[in-house]
Amino acid sequence: MSESTVRFSPDNSNVLSCLGGLQELAGSWRGHGFNLISRPDYSGHANLYLQLNQTEETYDVTPIGSPVPNRACGGDGVDLHGLTYLHKVSDKDTHSALQIEPGMWMIQPPAEYPPLRNPSNGQIVYRMSSIPHGNTLIAQGTVVPFSGVPPVLPIGDQPYGYSDFLSFNSTPITGVTPPEEAIMNAAGSSEAGTSRTDHLKPFQQFDLSVPEGPENPRTPYDTHPAEPPLPDHILGVPMQDVVNDPIRLLQADIHDKVEAGYSIDGVAINVMTQAKVGFRKHRNDPYGPHVTVEPQLAEGGLTNSPFLLGGVPTGDKGPNAQTTLVYATMWVERLTHPDQPTIMQIQYAQMCVLNFRILLMPDQGIVGWPHISVATLRKTFG
Repeated sequence: MSESTVRFSPDNSNVLSCLGGLQELAGSWRGHGFNLISRPDYSGHANLYLQLNQTEETYDVTPIGSPVPNRACGGDGVDLHGLTYLHKVSDKDTHSALQIEPGMWMIQPPAEYPPLRNPSNGQIVYRMSSIPHGNTLIAQGTVVPFSGVPPVLPIGDQPYGYSDFLSFNSTPITGVTPPEEAIMNAAGSSEAGTSRTDHLKPFQQFDLSVPEGPENPRTPYDTHPAEPPLPDHILGVPMQDVVNDPIRLLQADIHDKVEAGYSIDGVAINVMTQAKVGFRKHRNDPYGPHVTVEPQLAEGGLTNSPFLLGGVPTGDKGPNAQTTLVYATMWVERLTHPDQPTIMQIQYAQMCVLNFRILLMPDQGIVGWPHISVATLRKTFG
């Protein structure tokens, strides 16, 4: 198909049809989630500070309207269609800002050069995002419809239904830089239970049985104004399980909906900033066998500001907090019930890996520290 030369915006039904599997994203979404970030703590003279937030979130998505022509040198050009979004995340208790992210979702049509073909039952998509800390990313993958079996819950060998990714676990990993394959710890692992063959001790910030304090900096320690203590449970999930695997919160929500009699169909969007990622096969085994996952059409890249990189080239203290990998699944869900109104909701789980050294053990090399975000949002206007 040749690309457009005059870019008028057509009628709404045409605009939405051009968005294919992304069309139900259009609208305004509101809801709650959870955010875990292992961040450097130089000022506190600690290896890391584990920041844990229950979140309130808004996700406003608008169709671009007109086509976006991509011209080509090696074959026919294509018309892209997509949506812009603005994602805002605040702390649930203090209502203070945590994150603001403008970005776009785009449908990538099939192309002659390079040869790009849609998956058999879906489309190629990519997400572009800008993060105020000093990052930009492009993450490509697919959008694929689902029905029948509920999403997020286990399906056969898939720990999370319709997700390409086998773990959203918080246990730190060996730091690598793209395109080297990062190997994530298995779902259900815990930092407290992880056995290492080197002399590294578990980072107690992840173990809620150890009180937070100057030797174990973790929310709510040293927050100003003081944040409330963490709850014992969220949605019935023990807080330690939430810290280990925040995606458990999404599973709890879906389980409750299924128990209440809802049927769920929709689309699953899987994207990643590189072509492959590894997952350990066994819990609490950071050096054991792993499986390499290469999601369909996954590819992309990341940029980090010179500050995050620790200079260009990186200085002798290593990066301040270099983002090296992002992968995410978003489920756009239609929940139907014989006696209740239909509900439209989004659930997402995102893994970011941040590279920085162990401050008090600098000779141990760079560690990849998970930054995990999950949320369930309902459509309010659209």
